[in-house]
Amino acid sequence: MSIYLKESIIKTLYLIRHAKSDWSDGTLSDFERGLKKRGHKDLDTISSYMSLQQLKPDLMISSLALRAQTTADQLGKKIGYEGRIHYMEELYNSRPETLMNVLTLQDDSYETIFLVGHNPELTEFANFLIKDNFPKLPTLGVLAIHLDIDSWSEIKEECGEIDFFIQPKQFKYYMPKQIRTTLAREA
Repeated sequence: MSIYLKESIIKTLYLIRHAKSDWSDGTLSDFERGLKKRGHKDLDTISSYMSLQQLKPDLMISSLALRAQTTADQLGKKIGYEGRIHYMEELYNSRPETLMNVLTLQDDSYETIFLVGHNPELTEFANFLIKDNFPKLPTLGVLAIHLDIDSWSEIKEECGEIDFFIQPKQFKYYMPKQIRTTLAREA
């Protein structure tokens, strides 16, 4: 008699908050705000790190707000993501339950999903998925969570564990040579 042990397939979700937004034009609505110069610079740094780590999603989903779209577009381009980015108005000003509902509808062939959005929803959703208390996802913070599920439809409370967390502030005083080299080539 042979015993077949099912190997658990772990899905990975990257919660990514949009880069630093620009508040200088008071005529724009919150939805229409773009990125500050610092937001673009932070995007270069974070995307260089992710590219060096060969982090690429099977699917990217983003809020339709301009600052989230710009973040998703630039990040996808800089890490070499060749798929389509799915922009969803539902991810702007939504409840964490909306994020979960969007994910539960995704095809199970996707092992890794990047979800680009806003706070407080992303932080609240992270705290729903993990046992630990994650304080706050800063602008352009990237929180990678391994989900102990075989299907996106199985997402439930505390089914995840943090793999890593990065943010632009980590590179303020020390930037690894590989990232500096990558940034110099892109300039």
